Amino acid sequence: MKVAIYARSTNDNVSEHIQALFHKLNEYKTEIYVYEPYYQFIKQKLNISGLIKTFSKHSELAGVVDCMLSLGGDGTFLETLTYVRNSNIPVLGINTGRLGFLANVAKTEINAAIEALLQKKFTIEKRALLCVQEPSNLFGEVNYGLNELTIMKKDSSAMITIHAYINGEYLNSYFADGLIIATPTGSTAYSLSCGGPLVMPGSENFVITPIAPHNLNVRPLVISDNNVITLKVEGRSPNYLVSLDSKSEVIDSSIEIMLKKADFSLNLIKLENQHFFNTIRNKLLWGLDKRN
Repeated sequence: MKVAIYARSTNDNVSEHIQALFHKLNEYKTEIYVYEPYYQFIKQKLNISGLIKTFSKHSELAGVVDCMLSLGGDGTFLETLTYVRNSNIPVLGINTGRLGFLANVAKTEINAAIEALLQKKFTIEKRALLCVQEPSNLFGEVNYGLNELTIMKKDSSAMITIHAYINGEYLNSYFADGLIIATPTGSTAYSLSCGGPLVMPGSENFVITPIAPHNLNVRPLVISDNNVITLKVEGRSPNYLVSLDSKSEVIDSSIEIMLKKADFSLNLIKLENQHFFNTIRNKLLWGLDKRN
């Protein structure tokens, strides 16, 4: 098997657990492709041997590797989309960070997870992506995201007005600090912290969640993901911030943003006994009595 490894160059990613990961991959004589900056960071810190190659762009992986390992938290996992894109390379998230809804393999479970991966004891769960149709080059070549698109105020403490349309039909003018358009995957991220609902992966929905709305009766809205969403912004400041997962750009009020579901998905590796319900119970501490 050919496995790509993507990680940030942090101390969390040079632990004994990461050393054990490389050791386990070498046991199976795996051909390993390591993100170039990360490889330069770890090559003097870890004992790395075996079939090691490096990559720095997505074209070096498409049609070459069988899967990708993301080492870090959910932010790192989101960055793998830049290198996976529409190649159908499945991704497994190993959590060396903090909470980790996407990177849900604990450091202590690395050996068992790699065993299951290399023995192909896993399933693929397809995760929907948001695509920015217009402006088509707003975020360069990677104009799609796994979690959410967010419009926020930038240079002023005054709220902004975001006019939202669904398939050309007027929905609402949100007087708020911003607006989030989230996928089911992103429903556990920024949208959740702003009062949005949890949505199961595969439910074929988007969530529209206002950030600190002025009108308190404006609630998050769940819509089908076969709709096209158009957003227009106005306010006292001429510029606004638009983010798509970990990427961000500054726009002005002349720019309209059009969103739809991407025509491809991200393939998420699900090991045995992994389920969305297990993840939210564990991460959100559901069912635990903390009174004592």
